[in-house]
Amino acid sequence: MQLKVREEKMFFAGEWVGKDETFNVYDPQDNQLIAKVPSANKSEMKKAVEKAHEAFERKESWPVHERMSILNRAADYMEMHKEKYASTIASEGSKTINEARSEVKRAIQTIRISAEEARRINGETINFDQNEGSENRIGYYYRFPIGVIAAITPFNDPLNLVAHKVGPAIASGNAIVVKPASVTPLSALLLAEAFMYAGLPEGFLSVITGSGRELGEILVTHPAVKMVSFTGGGEAGEKIAHQAGLKKVSMELGSNSPVIVMDDACLSDAVQSCVSGAFSAVGQNCIGVQRIYVEEDIYSEFVWGFVERTADLNVGDKMGELTDIGPMINETEATRVEEWVNEAVIRGAKLQIGGKREGAFYYPTVLTDVPEDARIAKEEIFGPVVLIYPVKNIWEAVEKSNNVDYGLHAGIFTSDIEKAFYTIKKLNVGGVMVNDSSDYRIDAMPFGGVKGSGLGREGVRSSIESMTEPKVVSFRLNERLL
Repeated sequence: MQLKVREEKMFFAGEWVGKDETFNVYDPQDNQLIAKVPSANKSEMKKAVEKAHEAFERKESWPVHERMSILNRAADYMEMHKEKYASTIASEGSKTINEARSEVKRAIQTIRISAEEARRINGETINFDQNEGSENRIGYYYRFPIGVIAAITPFNDPLNLVAHKVGPAIASGNAIVVKPASVTPLSALLLAEAFMYAGLPEGFLSVITGSGRELGEILVTHPAVKMVSFTGGGEAGEKIAHQAGLKKVSMELGSNSPVIVMDDACLSDAVQSCVSGAFSAVGQNCIGVQRIYVEEDIYSEFVWGFVERTADLNVGDKMGELTDIGPMINETEATRVEEWVNEAVIRGAKLQIGGKREGAFYYPTVLTDVPEDARIAKEEIFGPVVLIYPVKNIWEAVEKSNNVDYGLHAGIFTSDIEKAFYTIKKLNVGGVMVNDSSDYRIDAMPFGGVKGSGLGREGVRSSIESMTEPKVVSFRLNERLL
């Protein structure tokens, strides 16, 4: 059945603006056209940044309680329309309807956490008398918003990753201009709808849709933009870092996440957690499990259990309540994954299950004996493929885990506290999940990586710290009055 094509408008400084120039948004499952979205040009992006700057400059004092109220009202609106949000995420992207509902729930939490953290943007008193000659000085510092934030967001979490930039920006009193992924702009526009309902002052949020190549440089290089928050690929991130110049930059650039399974682990728990971590969101997940290192004594049993559990996953209609795996974001990406897997197999990798593509669908795939210098072992696959290796001990597992140019999350399954702490200390990553797969995150925690996985940290409180600066205040007291 042909669905009615939505004619969307973009959110321009508090107003919904349509254009004759549009681009199409398709459902990746069947390539059906679902929406026409305005295609902004460079001039419109420049004006959006200028409007944001004007709004920020005009709002000299924005009380914390007002920011909190706006954020909570936006979350209330999302809660009231959560099924609409979920169906939008699922229709424009890769997630199943159940995965989409989980993302909506998380996005609501992200906005509510932002409201809570707004009340905790505190400073500290400073003991100036620690310095000889400053005995008659007292003072403190407080944090102030920096201005306009530029946000560039990806397709794989089209609502929550936008919320992770918008929520902290508003909580800290900044204006923000969002450029969402062109394949999944509808969820970001729905978030803007919530903030419009909530009474956000005009200009403090714009969601500008269109080509990244057309709009990205204008957004990143505009002198009014004081910080760029980017989530996406490493190549684009490196380009943005060069373009941005002397301004704050926060980047989450993906990973090739390892999980270590020791022979003292609960095997069934490790299998279940790693299957979920590898294949949720069709593997299009920056902290998804890509490499698993298993101690030799339990390797064969682990692989057998992992393959058996993978075979139980239901691949099909993403709107189906029982579906586990939907399509990838488009057929081009599914074809790329297919090519990487075939390349590894040609070089000697063994296909345990999967390796099958149907249009944009790529079936969950398990590989063993993958050469460690193969592209699929070194780079981020961003698809439903996992590699399983045997290792002799914890030291070998950690060494191999670190042997890539990424370091976002890692996991370890063990009942030995010393092994757990060894990995905590030695794994070169931004987060270590003990008795969980790498695919574990709550929205309140600091989130980010090292090496090629990015710069800085997200998570609401961490983002607020990045989006504010400390200002020191010192009073020199008149000695005659002391």
